[in-house]
Amino acid sequence: MGDTLPKFTAAAVQAAPVFLDRDGTIDKACDLIASAGRAGASLIVFPETWVPGYPFWHTTPNVFSGETYAQLWKNAVEIPSTSTSRLAQAARKANAYVVIGINERDLISRGTLYNTLLYLSPEGEVLHRHRKLMPTFTERTIWGFGDGSDLDVLETPLGRLGGLICWEHQMTLAKYALYAQGEQVHCAVWPAYTSQNHHIDFGTRQYAFEGACFVVSSCGVVTPGSMPDHLGGDRTPANGGTGIIGPNGEYLAGPVYGVEETLFAEIDLEAALREKHSRDIAGHYARPDVLQLVVNAAPKPIARFLAADVTASDPLEVTSVEAVVDRLQTVRDYLGSLINRIEGDGDVAANAAIAEAMESIERAAAGVWNRE
Repeated sequence: MGDTLPKFTAAAVQAAPVFLDRDGTIDKACDLIASAGRAGASLIVFPETWVPGYPFWHTTPNVFSGETYAQLWKNAVEIPSTSTSRLAQAARKANAYVVIGINERDLISRGTLYNTLLYLSPEGEVLHRHRKLMPTFTERTIWGFGDGSDLDVLETPLGRLGGLICWEHQMTLAKYALYAQGEQVHCAVWPAYTSQNHHIDFGTRQYAFEGACFVVSSCGVVTPGSMPDHLGGDRTPANGGTGIIGPNGEYLAGPVYGVEETLFAEIDLEAALREKHSRDIAGHYARPDVLQLVVNAAPKPIARFLAADVTASDPLEVTSVEAVVDRLQTVRDYLGSLINRIEGDGDVAANAAIAEAMESIERAAAGVWNRE
């Protein structure tokens, strides 16, 4: 019979948040998660920065309003926090993986926000976060930049799960970084401006076809009365475009526009395997002897405080000039004892080599030695 590949139901949520109201939006998220769970969904995906809403006003004169930014920051989400715990518990009750866009508050700077995709498990745990690598155009007045440390694919019982945010789907190398990790189910999240309808459509379908993977694409929507008047109100052009796409690039559900709706579709990973028979672009269809991607997966902290990293179990950590000199003295004493032993044995060649090494140590301790 051979192995059996996962088969499950995915849900893509298209709904308006309670703009600039974190608790109200999380209340609505928990209700939608519960409803999708009752319908049998094992994976539930929400739009970009859904908590507490995508800042559509960054394309209006309100982008210069510190007051509006402060409102967004005060309603943003910290990881971990009561907010993430509530969402994680909703995922646990629904027995589903939940992937949801949030405005993430930086715990250190107390001023910066990130456009973040949050992953929650059926066990009620925060699994992962991905910060948008490059905020688009005037989004850079709202969010900081992510880095390569969270450009990951998660191994789950549903298959290998990954995701990207909005125009990260136009970052060819970021896409390939996920393909190269064997991504099978992709979560694509968008605001989504009405002007994006066509490129969301062809971008997500291309992603599915190129990667021979499933794409669960969740788009935001502004419904009548959902957006505060002073931030654009019903004039805000965002009509969604949510859909679920198979590995052949064809829709399994949707797209849907202009309404709040949760779409469902069956994900059968065997279908993805059949597509990879002809094209596995990060496998047999790759040419690493000609083209290769290098991903810098190291985190990029604003500051590194080396002394704070020192532990008793890390004796080689350099903390001060005095510590360097002290450790060099220990090495010098040890080499001196080796020389005495070698002289006693009459090994002149070895003695000369050790003497040269000791001279280097002496000069290093004095701060005048280099490798030339």
